[in-house]
Amino acid sequence: MLSYQHLYHAGNAADVHKHAALAVALDYLTVKPKPLTYIETHAGRGLYDLAAPEALKTGEAAQGIALLKAAFPPDHPYRRALAAMPGTQYPGSPAIAQHLLRESDKIHLAELHPQEFQALRTNLRDPRVSVYKQDGLALAQSLCPPDPRRGLMLVDPSYEVKSEYDQLPKWLGGITRKWNVGVVMIWYPILSSASHAPMLKALKSGHPDALTHEVRFPPARAGHRMLGSGLFIVNPPFAMQAALKTLSRVFNAP
Repeated sequence: MLSYQHLYHAGNAADVHKHAALAVALDYLTVKPKPLTYIETHAGRGLYDLAAPEALKTGEAAQGIALLKAAFPPDHPYRRALAAMPGTQYPGSPAIAQHLLRESDKIHLAELHPQEFQALRTNLRDPRVSVYKQDGLALAQSLCPPDPRRGLMLVDPSYEVKSEYDQLPKWLGGITRKWNVGVVMIWYPILSSASHAPMLKALKSGHPDALTHEVRFPPARAGHRMLGSGLFIVNPPFAMQAALKTLSRVFNAP
């Protein structure tokens, strides 16, 4: 949806879940000296100012990164990416990838929203980065299998319309047939309506060996429908299972 702007939600609890898991996966993949490809289907602007009026209006960062940051050890790759940001800047997933990946790696980012696309191009000026004003799912299909073939794809739509839930299982089947070695990480919100449940069932049916991880947290404000955050990970890196258990403890800490 072209109405969605993530600045209102940047740094919320779902971002912490998604971005911490992404940082662990990229950190693990870069241990080997072989180059890799990072693809993101819904990139947003890549970098967010948590002091901006839009971010302050919702208060979601105050209920997310502000509360949870201290639960991560200083050497956690997510904390390292946060520490690299100046002032009140919060790294979206493109900026986390930019920080953790190496000169030999390639980054492909799709964003359709005109303002977000322009901000993304400004925020991530980097010879490794290619930015596309294009539907992210279509771009991913056109890029796969990527070169380099090793790599990770992050898929995190806004889910503002029901069709985004409906199309992902079939789309993922096409991606994994073309790119059977790629790590594909799909994020989904856990809402009071449980809108994600049919999609997750279909994803599991098509990819029974994938890893599912969910965390729960209180609504950011009265009437807020998001109760948690989920990840569905195809070809999870070896370190992922243990890292996600640690991440569960971050959200379950008193």
